[in-house]
Amino acid sequence: MKALVTGASSGIGRDMARVLSKLGYDIIAVARDGEALSKLKDELNTKVEIISIDLASEQACKALYDTLKYRKIDILVNNAGFGDFGEFITTDLEKELKMIDVNIKAVHILTKLFLKDMVKRNEGYILNVASIAGFMPGPLMATYYSTKSYIVRLTQSIYQELQKEHSRVKISVLCPGPVNTNFNKIANVKFNLKGHSSEYVAQYAIEKMLKGKLIILPGMKIKIARFLAKISPEKVVAKISMKMQERKK
Repeated sequence: MKALVTGASSGIGRDMARVLSKLGYDIIAVARDGEALSKLKDELNTKVEIISIDLASEQACKALYDTLKYRKIDILVNNAGFGDFGEFITTDLEKELKMIDVNIKAVHILTKLFLKDMVKRNEGYILNVASIAGFMPGPLMATYYSTKSYIVRLTQSIYQELQKEHSRVKISVLCPGPVNTNFNKIANVKFNLKGHSSEYVAQYAIEKMLKGKLIILPGMKIKIARFLAKISPEKVVAKISMKMQERKK
């Protein structure tokens, strides 16, 4: 059994690789940081192949698939991604475009290409990592929230298509709240809410994915947040989100 995990050098991706390895999966770990991937390889008991590439490149995403398309990938975890903080008119455009490439285009490309193979075999799992941010507007993190909304809707849509065809392929989307990872440093934010550990989120996500859960929300606070976002007027949700973001400064 093989699992392909992107963004596996740290945080949730690294811990998902650990969980899957304990379940007996050989790991194909993908990230830019080859040194961190090597450390991960040394600690896991199953076979680990490391691939150091930048998924912001469309060509790199397609090359990754071409490298692996003749192998049987049982699980694809699209975890690679990052955020940024600031007013939309002041944030760096090039960083945002790269964010869109990693958070959206890479997930879209890898999901589409590997899903086709899974559908032909009529088996496999895909786990796309989004965020509770995918269910609400995100002033001061507008681009990041928008990318995660795309991933939520893409996954929900594919799920229904698979259901219609009675496919045994399962697709899920993980939507955590604050998690204690390196994401905060890259996004230049500090969460006031206490975050879950990446170990907890990874374990919970893999368990729910293997049960075929569509939307995975780790923790009761996040479940409540999603419910309140659904029943509240959008302008109210945007104002509350703005207040929460301002506290991250």
